[in-house]
Amino acid sequence: MRKIHLLIVSALVLSLSLVAPGAASAAAIGQAGCGARVAGTAATAAMATTTVWMAGDSTMANSSATCPVGWATEFDSLFHSNIVVSNLAVAGRSIQTWLYEGNVTSTIGSDGECVLSSTTYSSRWQQVLTGMKAGDYLFIQFGINDGSTTCPRHVGTARYQQLMTMMAQAALARGAHPILLTAVAAITCSGSTAVRNRGYVAQTNAAGAATGSPVIDLQTLSVDYYNSLGLCPNNGDYTSGLLGQFFCNDHTHFEAYGARRIARLVTGALRTQNIPLAGSLL
Repeated sequence: MRKIHLLIVSALVLSLSLVAPGAASAAAIGQAGCGARVAGTAATAAMATTTVWMAGDSTMANSSATCPVGWATEFDSLFHSNIVVSNLAVAGRSIQTWLYEGNVTSTIGSDGECVLSSTTYSSRWQQVLTGMKAGDYLFIQFGINDGSTTCPRHVGTARYQQLMTMMAQAALARGAHPILLTAVAAITCSGSTAVRNRGYVAQTNAAGAATGSPVIDLQTLSVDYYNSLGLCPNNGDYTSGLLGQFFCNDHTHFEAYGARRIARLVTGALRTQNIPLAGSLL
């Protein structure tokens, strides 16, 4: 009996030794697979990016020239690599010509607005509508060229508010976040004080209220900043001194130095207004 018992015990030990390596291998494979999945998820998260879409005029637009330099040109460098800036601002555009490029005529209708030959959107707005995804941001800043009395650039205040509201709603419908901005100020002095000089402020605020979108009052921020720098009074010489360092040879457009400072005003507003995009700032 004792010999039989020993034989049974030996057989059991042998069978366990044969099974265990396989079980260990299966466990190791399972752990490796789990680790790969975790690593893959981390890699996917690391590659996920948020696009900041920019719609605006020359004060925002990219340029290969020394001057002007749009402030949005400087925006990308202020964020971590998970933020990608798509700057679609174009010089000389009103909110309407930006949206309906080529379809805004030179005729003013009975309603006081420029007549549209077609309601087909510009390729740039179609690019935004097609590419904008949930979590992206849409910055909208016009109001400089819109005040023209002649078409195609002229935009009335009611029309301006309508178009800005429509753009914000389009972003919201895609799960993106619209941010509306009043037009950045030119440098205009009243004695020793820089003063506000752009319109459509009430309409921008109204579009923000109608859509629940944050409004960055870049006009006020820029005027206050000009005053902090003592840019008024001045002799209109944009070729030297701090005035020349900040502006091109006019009172409106920026050198690279000025563009960077305006971009910093915008990112500062992101922080003070607790806009989540601020979490990706360097």
